[in-house]
This record gives sequence, structure tokens and C-alpha cells, in this order.
Amino acid sequence: MIRLAIPLFQGFDELDVVEPFEVLRAAELAGAALHTELVSFDGQLRFTATHGLSLEATGVLDDSWDWVVVPGGAWAARGPVGAWAEIQRGVLPARLAELSAAGKSMASVCTGSMILAAAGITKGRRAVSHHVALSALAESGAVVVRERVVDDGNLVTAGGVISGIDLALHLVRRIAGPEAAAKGAARLEYQPQGPFLGAP
Repeated sequence: MIRLAIPLFQGFDELDVVEPFEVLRAAELAGAALHTELVSFDGQLRFTATHGLSLEATGVLDDSWDWVVVPGGAWAARGPVGAWAEIQRGVLPARLAELSAAGKSMASVCTGSMILAAAGITKGRRAVSHHVALSALAESGAVVVRERVVDDGNLVTAGGVISGIDLALHLVRRIAGPEAAAKGAARLEYQPQGPFLGAP
């Protein structure tokens, strides 16, 4: 069983979390050998997203997870909540750095890659982010690849918000095989985009 954690923080982007969560949980319910939860990394349980959605964590970001799927949100706003604020606070990047050093695989949606960059995880690695953060991602030392999903082994990143669906389908494909990913896309009535899922 492959376990995937999606860490929540104040000011996350709704779709960065809900898209991969639904795709991954639907694959699990269809029989794929994976399990996904929304998790807390600093003791908080309830989190409010950029547009006001409130979600509650059901797990903790400990070392029991195989993958961590990091959302973005409000990075460009440079406000008191969101990806930028989490980078300034430093708690989540530090935890991700520890988990990466322990051999855990990392993924991100949108500007979640900037949180991974702050943890030193994308340096020298192929990665992508939302278009507003590509220059900053390159300046952090990542090798920017302008694709919806960029797979660099134990680091998988996705571009703008909607590419979170593509990221999750790609992870399902890696974990459970192409048939499971194809079934997931068909259920969503979604045409996957990007080099890994058969669409330009």
C-alpha cells in the first residue's frame, strides 16, 4: 500500500488540494493499492483556503508516508497566509527537507513547488510551477521544464492549478498502472494533458 499525504496550511489553494485528493481517493476506492489523506504538520487541525473553503486534517505528516503532495496558494500575494507565508515561517519546508532526506518522495501542485524549493528539494532537479513563479523557481536552482507535469523520479511537480488533475492521474499511473489512470480520467470525463498521459 502506497501512502500519500497532502499537507494543509492556512491559505492553500482549494483546487491544489481537492483535485489530487479526489483523483487519488477515487483510485483507492476503485481498488488501487494506495491511500491518501489530508494531513497537519504543526498541530493545527482546521485550515481555511484562499477562497474561504475550510478543511480538516485527518492525519499527521510523520514518516509513515511514501509520498507528500504539496499544494500551493496565494504565493504571488505575499500575504500573511499561503505558500509564501509558509516559506517565511519555515516550519513546513523544514519538515519536507527532513522527510526528503529520509527517502520520501515529493510532489507538488502549482506553487507548492516553491515550498519544495525552499526545502532545497528542487535544486538541480527538473521541475515546474505556476507561470508566475517560474523565474523564482529557476533562481532557486531548479531546472525549469515548461510541461504540465514534470517527473524527475522521486520528485514530480505540476504547473498551474488545473494541472493537479494531471499530476494525480500520473501518480495513479505510476502506482497502479495505466489502466487505473485511464479509468480515473474516464470517470472525470477529463482528457489528460502532458507527455505522460498521452495528450499534447
